[in-house]
Amino acid sequence: MSFLIEYIKHPRTIGAVAPSGNNLAEKMIEPIDFKSAEVIVEYGPGTGSFTKELMIHRKPETILILIEQNKNFCRELKKTFCNQTNIHIINGSAENVNLYLKKYGFEHADYIVSGLPFTSLPQETSENILKATKKAIGSKGRFITFQYSLVKRKFFERYFHISGLLHEVMNLPPAYVLVMRNIRESGIK
Repeated sequence: MSFLIEYIKHPRTIGAVAPSGNNLAEKMIEPIDFKSAEVIVEYGPGTGSFTKELMIHRKPETILILIEQNKNFCRELKKTFCNQTNIHIINGSAENVNLYLKKYGFEHADYIVSGLPFTSLPQETSENILKATKKAIGSKGRFITFQYSLVKRKFFERYFHISGLLHEVMNLPPAYVLVMRNIRESGIK
């Protein structure tokens, strides 16, 4: 119910009337190599649908940085994950991901998992987030996001090479999971 209330208050930044389902959460973490991941960032964790899967599969020493702009969701996340180690919950913007990584001693993230609604975010905000993400994943990291349609595919391709595209039909509505890396790594100029 809290998710629906926050959607009604902030439809441009929440992007859905309900949290993502388990099937989509499992699809979002499928591309992650948890054995090698030292730091994973999550944009817009909301009430923690993807976070729960990340917590289950990560190594105990893997750092998890959650960046959530909504204060109410941040409070819920802090209650839910207060007893977990190596998790940092930040009430802030994904545009500042590089500041947060630096604060915790990292230059790059191995993976950035995003639940942000790029189709409804203001264009400038989306661009700022993607520019910051390019820097944050460096040459080896991966950016994983989902969208309910592929209308923003060309927009993402201005910043990244799409190295994987998964489709989760069991989610309501069905969703696409895009796995991306920096263009320079893929040899594309």
